[in-house]
Amino acid sequence: MSSSTDTKTLFTELSKLTTEQRNPHSMDIDARSTQEILKIINDEDKTVPYAVEKELPYIAQAVELIVNALKSGGRLLYFGAGTSGRLGVVDASECPPTFGTPYGMIEGYIAGGKEAMFRAQEGAEDYEENGAKDILLAQVTSKDVVCGIAASRRTPYVIGAVKKAKELGATTLYVTCNPRENFSIKEVDVAICPYIGPEVIMGSTRMKSGTAQKLVLNMLTTTAMIRMGKIYENMMIDLQMTNKKLVERSKRIVMTITGVNYDEASNYLQQADGHVKTALVMIKAGVSAEEARERLVKADGFVRRAIEL
Repeated sequence: MSSSTDTKTLFTELSKLTTEQRNPHSMDIDARSTQEILKIINDEDKTVPYAVEKELPYIAQAVELIVNALKSGGRLLYFGAGTSGRLGVVDASECPPTFGTPYGMIEGYIAGGKEAMFRAQEGAEDYEENGAKDILLAQVTSKDVVCGIAASRRTPYVIGAVKKAKELGATTLYVTCNPRENFSIKEVDVAICPYIGPEVIMGSTRMKSGTAQKLVLNMLTTTAMIRMGKIYENMMIDLQMTNKKLVERSKRIVMTITGVNYDEASNYLQQADGHVKTALVMIKAGVSAEEARERLVKADGFVRRAIEL
């Protein structure tokens, strides 16, 4: 196929995507006042959570696959380009300090590499082989879950990554903001397709599409972590005390859940080697640090179960 034919094919493909259509509610946005512009953007943003809500059954399927993989020694790996790629990297990078996950358990890959996080490397997304190459560099196996993120659905880098991952036996997910009925990538086990309609600014998928993707990724990892015992009641109890803020947050969590005072919380955390879960079981069950650790092992890391033991 000639370069000219390739270009026309891409033009036609893009012109059919929902994310590349004009939004009838913002046709005259350039003639509006600042307040009116903000109102248009805000009104459109309000539609995003409802689009995500319709995808909850598919998000639930994805969570189950992620939990099973992580419990079996696998990983969750995001692959995206541009805004989608950055969102994956951000979600992955926030899991260790938030949930105490080991570095490498959840990772994000972006077309163009680390440089693309700070400066657009647009050409890097145009080739499927780039995605396949990054899958090989990540040493993906059948234990892993690979989640492609592409608002348009068609990003070659993401498609290449998902195809190669499936070839290697990995479980595959896909997050896109075009209609489910148009989804046709057969290598995907679960597709999540919040249909958010045209962007306020045509093709600017960092807006509603980016918001929808962020919501979905938050749900995937947060729900998976809850299902893995990283939360007690509605509080983070497996965070890592890696900076002063997290040290003080850990004390506050222990104080809030157990009712001990500041000095007592500090003392229990010291006995627990800074491990919030252990400190909580020690206090709530009235046991030593050693027994608290044993209970947590028997309870598969769930604090509530460990206390009840």
